[in-house]
Amino acid sequence: MKITVEIDCTPDEARRFAGLPDVIPMQQTIIEKLQQRMESAIDATTPEALLRAWMPMAPDQMQQAFAKLFGAFGGPRSGDGG
Repeated sequence: MKITVEIDCTPDEARRFAGLPDVIPMQQTIIEKLQQRMESAIDATTPEALLRAWMPMAPDQMQQAFAKLFGAFGGPRSGDGG
């Protein structure tokens, strides 16, 4: 004997019939949080943010450091008279 039962219902109706919880609000909250994290990660990879992370000195401090470095290799010295 063969019996065939065809049920025409939506997934939501089947979930409710089986007594399963509605997880749509939880999924939406998780997706929003993931989206916020991804956006903040993208903002952290801008060229300016990467340079700030790689070079913690301010640009003027960097320029002064290079001036001192190249000055040590024979740049103009004060008191040489020319």
